[in-house]
Amino acid sequence: MKVSLVTVVLNCSDYIEGCVRSVVDQDYDNIEYIVIDGGSTDGTVSLIKKYHHKIHYFISEKDQGMYDALNKGFAVATGDLVGILNADDLFATKDTISSVVNCFRQTDCDIVYGNLDFISRTDFTKVTRRWKSKPYKPESIKRGWMPAHPTLYMKKEVLVAQGGYSLDFGSCADYELIIRVLQKNSLHLVFLDKLLVLMRNGGMSNGSLRKIYRTMINDYRALSHHKIPNPVLVMLLKKLRKLNQFFIN
Repeated sequence: MKVSLVTVVLNCSDYIEGCVRSVVDQDYDNIEYIVIDGGSTDGTVSLIKKYHHKIHYFISEKDQGMYDALNKGFAVATGDLVGILNADDLFATKDTISSVVNCFRQTDCDIVYGNLDFISRTDFTKVTRRWKSKPYKPESIKRGWMPAHPTLYMKKEVLVAQGGYSLDFGSCADYELIIRVLQKNSLHLVFLDKLLVLMRNGGMSNGSLRKIYRTMINDYRALSHHKIPNPVLVMLLKKLRKLNQFFIN
């Protein structure tokens, strides 16, 4: 199985090299690595070009944000499976991709997702939150469930059939896509109970009260758009589910 990995980046010179090396160091050989830069001006591009021999597709141009850039990346992807690695994130282990592929092979599923640790921006050994997922059930979405987006891998045909990310839901485009995919399809999802990604604090949807408020509004819009019953309750449940992530053990 070929795995297409997409990294989108804009002015992330402090972390992009660690992200790229995290991909390069994977023990799985059949990876198509795609990097979409939004027109960085801080030295990010020169750092990326150091690994040009390991990157299968690279472009640097202005875009309409993270999800527009992801759509660009997936449009050129030729893999059987597609996934992402954010520019300031890292794979938790060198066998992350091989573990994901083995899960697809053993279960013949459509989507695989796993666990994620939030880490300090300055010290990747310092864990601040743990996102430990659970197996998906048909009623999960209505109970505020969502897999950790950076751990999500799906067959490319599933993503293509849905047309990628909508640009109408801000930082919640990933949540809207997940709802859309699961609402319209009878898909086989598998929870891989393994730490897959280390995600630095301060992402698009967390890190400030303003971001959290904006995320809640977009969550509500996504739920309402897909006619999920009791969208306010589901939105609140989605937030409450995250409280146990702070109890690190």
